[in-house]
Amino acid sequence: MTKLLRSKRRGLAIPLAVVAIMILFAMGVGLLSLGFNSRIYAIRSASDIEARCAADAGLTIALFEMNEKLKVKTYNEGTLPEAMDVQLPYSDEVCSYRVTGNLGGGYTIESIGTSGLASRTVRATIGLQGAFNHAILTKESLTLKSGTVIEGYNSLDMGKTDIEVDIGSQSASDSSVILNNGVTVYGDVFVAPGADLDQAIKDLGATINGDKFTSSQIPLPKVTAPALPNMGTDISAKGATVTITPADSGKYAAIDLASKGQKLGVLEISGGDVVLHITGDINLGNSCEIVVRDGSTLTIYTDGDIACDNGSGINTEGLPEAAETLQIYATGEDAQDFDVKAKSNFTGIIYAPNGHVAIYANGDVYGSVVAYDFEFKAGGNFKYDEALKNKNTVDDEAVVFTVTRWQEDPPKLSTLD
Repeated sequence: MTKLLRSKRRGLAIPLAVVAIMILFAMGVGLLSLGFNSRIYAIRSASDIEARCAADAGLTIALFEMNEKLKVKTYNEGTLPEAMDVQLPYSDEVCSYRVTGNLGGGYTIESIGTSGLASRTVRATIGLQGAFNHAILTKESLTLKSGTVIEGYNSLDMGKTDIEVDIGSQSASDSSVILNNGVTVYGDVFVAPGADLDQAIKDLGATINGDKFTSSQIPLPKVTAPALPNMGTDISAKGATVTITPADSGKYAAIDLASKGQKLGVLEISGGDVVLHITGDINLGNSCEIVVRDGSTLTIYTDGDIACDNGSGINTEGLPEAAETLQIYATGEDAQDFDVKAKSNFTGIIYAPNGHVAIYANGDVYGSVVAYDFEFKAGGNFKYDEALKNKNTVDDEAVVFTVTRWQEDPPKLSTLD
């Protein structure tokens, strides 16, 4: 009887072993399948990410090429950017892109990125953005004197009163924006992403009737002076008045105004629109001035610095709200210093993304300033002309194409037709 039981026990061992082996085999196959599928998923995910990056790269290239077209002073749509199977550097990915549309109806960029068998398509509409969409914009520091009021108006609709403005810096550093005691901003204040708002915006008893926030950087392209006749000399007025008319527009070595005895040096802009390219410095001696007569405008492209001594100024006779009466653009390769004064109100726009700009005035300032850093030392307030937001045509300076709308298609295999 004992032998019989032992025999039966030995007979059960083999089926149990077989069952165990089958279970282990099923588990092994399952784990192998899971690992294989995970590996395939990882490869596909990586390829999809790479394809998406390639598509974004194609969009960036197309946007860059569109902005290169803007650098030509007479914009010509001509042939819009298009390329197939562009090999991206240091990678195996390729992209294809095409720009369609026109200036009147808007442009659309379609870009396809490919990595292995993965493909991604992104599309973006792009539009023009001007440089003067903000009252004050700096790359680094922005400082406002005590008691300054930042507010807006619209020179195209002086009855409009509900205008909010914004000022800000593209820096995330501490004290990027310093608002001294009594400063009032009728709008928003912004700094670069990553900033500690309480540290980057130093509110020393100021009032902000808007929000504090971070904003992505705004492209600030270099401005190049237009081709003008080379006059081969400077503009000099020593104890005299020199008049410049549109017929005298051109390239000059410098502007040098100085007193002689009791007589002041005055540069008078008269007769219409005057455009000057100054390759050197602009120096205004004590109490000397550049004055833009009523009915005229002055646009200055300067490669050098601007220095205004005590009592001097760059002044306009017309309505102070006409901000585009005076336009100053920094065109130097290196950092520039703009020490700008006005004998009463200052009216004008200044674009100097590589410039250290300070404004002193015995009245209010009307216009907009773009600078590397800016210090406002005027006796009055800063008034931003909302109409400057219309300076976003291809004929305006410092405009760029930017993405206004973006969309992404689901992963798929696709090619440009």
